[in-house]
Amino acid sequence: DAADAFAAAFRIPNFLQNLFGEGALSASFIPVYAKLLAEDDPEEADRMAGAVGSMLALTVAVLVLAGVLLAPVLVDLLTPGFEGAKRDLTVHLVRILYPGAGLLVLSAWCLGILNTHGRFFLSYAAPVIWNLAIIAALIIGGRSGSMFRVAEFAAWGSVIGSALQFGIQLPAVFVVARRLRPALSAGSAHVRTVARNFGPAGLSRGVVQVSSYVDAVIASLLPTGALAALSYSQMLYTLPVSLFGIAVSAAELPAMSGATGDDATVAEHLRRRLDGGLKRIAFHVIPSAVAFAALGHVLAAAIFQSGQFTADDSYYVWGILAGSSVGLLAATMARLYSSAFYALRDTRTPFRFAVVRVAVGTVLGACGALLLPELLGLEPRWGAAGLTLAASISGWAELGLLRRAISRRIGPIRLDAGYAGRCWFAAVAAAAIGVGMWVMLRRQHPAGAALVVVFAYGTGYFAIAAALGIDRARRTLRLS
Repeated sequence: DAADAFAAAFRIPNFLQNLFGEGALSASFIPVYAKLLAEDDPEEADRMAGAVGSMLALTVAVLVLAGVLLAPVLVDLLTPGFEGAKRDLTVHLVRILYPGAGLLVLSAWCLGILNTHGRFFLSYAAPVIWNLAIIAALIIGGRSGSMFRVAEFAAWGSVIGSALQFGIQLPAVFVVARRLRPALSAGSAHVRTVARNFGPAGLSRGVVQVSSYVDAVIASLLPTGALAALSYSQMLYTLPVSLFGIAVSAAELPAMSGATGDDATVAEHLRRRLDGGLKRIAFHVIPSAVAFAALGHVLAAAIFQSGQFTADDSYYVWGILAGSSVGLLAATMARLYSSAFYALRDTRTPFRFAVVRVAVGTVLGACGALLLPELLGLEPRWGAAGLTLAASISGWAELGLLRRAISRRIGPIRLDAGYAGRCWFAAVAAAAIGVGMWVMLRRQHPAGAALVVVFAYGTGYFAIAAALGIDRARRTLRLS
């Protein structure tokens, strides 16, 4: 119950970060900011950044206050299956977590400025502090012996970590943007451009957030532990999404946005950036997807299996994670295609396709979670795997729409089939090695067995990929 409550409470205020944070803000703010810097107008760039940051802070402050006051209504709306003490704990945690979500939005504003100036490390290292704060809070709260108390400590740790994540980036922002000053003014044409582009970009993220809320509503109707297990699988799933999908897209967006010249020159520049980005994503995400599908139980056991988290729970998380693995490559490549549209100052096209994705995912998710287990003779809890499988199918639909639309704008561009095929072959062959190692070590401690299995899988993938002529694998092996 405590794990379910924390997972649900964490999702509810998270809409602030998704709606106003990195995705929408990067799509609307970075292209304009990067263009001003490319045109050698840093003073106007910093003036615009200060105005955007000030308006963002004011808007988020109002929404945080509203979220704290309306927490009971939001919990009843988004987790209708929660009752009694479980529901009360969720309301309490939502009220704690809302201010932290607001601080993470301001952290995303810092990220946009630093990324545009080519400062990537600090923005993506700062969340480590946020995680450490939560871990410290869990260690302290764990001494109480009450799981509800532990969840409360974790929530406070998240808020403290959010403040630290924002605070550690802010000095670096003032170093790279020396003329930046807070100002509540929308008089600049560039500020109005950001605001105009933010609408569709924000709606795109909002639509995706609606999908997350729909999943939470459905999962709350499943047996206890379904929502928590869904969150555990997403922790694993978001690792390659963040490391390779978000990271490559974030690095490419300023580079694509700074393109100058006529339409043909800009199109060629975008095709070249997309081709390189798609190959970088595929090289890392394909083996991640295969690992989740073939070795998800090993990964789940290594990270979560202790205390009340049993081997059966590891297999449960694996089933949910396997559903997500089907759409992992689509989800990461779709982010890169969306960045290409944002570089073209088009935030509306990704929004339309996000609506399609959510509509398809909602219908399939409801059927997969509530109807499919009974049809297959499975326990109702396995409906959580139906949710992730539905999301994967809708993710591939969105990718197909994005790819077709960008090809019409800049010319045909897609992941090279031969390159992808070699990556898939190397990953599947390496997975056979990993599974064989697990069969030999399955009676050992999960963490120790996982280290050996993952090492065998990883080295096997790089070796086979290098033998198949993939340059990225060869360069990595030479460096090692």
